[in-house]
Amino acid sequence: MPLLIQNRALDRITSTGEMFDRHPHLKENARTFRSQPLVDVDPKCLLYVQQREFAATTPADKSVSVIGSGDATTCHFVVLRHTGSGAVCLAHCDGSCTWSEIPLIVKAVTSLSNVSKEGRLELHLAGGFNDESKTSHKLSLNILAAFQKQKEEIHLETCCITEMNDIVVDGNHSPVVYGIGVNVNTGDVFPSSFTHKGPAEELRSARTFTGGQMADIYDSSRGLVKIGPCSWSPNLDIGFWLSQEDDTILKYLSTSPLAEPPHFVQHMKTTIQFLLEHPSSDSLFPGGQPQLYHRSERGDWERAA
Repeated sequence: MPLLIQNRALDRITSTGEMFDRHPHLKENARTFRSQPLVDVDPKCLLYVQQREFAATTPADKSVSVIGSGDATTCHFVVLRHTGSGAVCLAHCDGSCTWSEIPLIVKAVTSLSNVSKEGRLELHLAGGFNDESKTSHKLSLNILAAFQKQKEEIHLETCCITEMNDIVVDGNHSPVVYGIGVNVNTGDVFPSSFTHKGPAEELRSARTFTGGQMADIYDSSRGLVKIGPCSWSPNLDIGFWLSQEDDTILKYLSTSPLAEPPHFVQHMKTTIQFLLEHPSSDSLFPGGQPQLYHRSERGDWERAA
């Protein structure tokens, strides 16, 4: 089925601008969305999704009330929710394999929903900006096209992407919204900031840095974050980056050097240091089993025995 906007099929488009011109209410919705104040999400109720990860749950979940993700420049956030069951998924897409990732997101929600239950699938997109290489624009079009190919009817509600998420500061383009959250109980989607990005932040970053594919990181039936097992080979050459100037790291390790958040370089260095300390991933996953984390009584994620 085609992607639906106000119950009408989205026609073939060649640019995001064309879509916004045909559906001006999406522009207004995007302006309203990006003008909301940032919500600083309490880590004790948060499930944080990193780049090239997704997570899905339902309002019955006692461990997670907000799924969130941040630090996106050209990347896009995808939130899909079934209004009947309340099942919701948030993904952080970077364009690495969009066509195979979107079906995973749809399946994550439909598998948690009773398909005969009343309600519909609603889609919220945010992220990207008017970057010079048009990486954001290409990703926007690919995500929209991939949803067009799904057999389910999916209703596009929020579309704060690329030019509608762009601001010019000192002559440089950058995103307005770098992070979003979704309230699992209400379905509200909102711009967010995050102080906590765990559990296993460095391990998860290393997985993405070494080419790991889109991964489902959460078992909602057990309230467990599950990481890996991941696989990478020793590469001592990456230590080269630790001695480089910040500008060099930005130039070569970012898709948008002028728009990255201030902590980007330190995050890259921390990830590289982690890989140097763990040249083989095998020791991190004894017996080839994933690392599992559950919500402790204190409210943080702790390693499950």
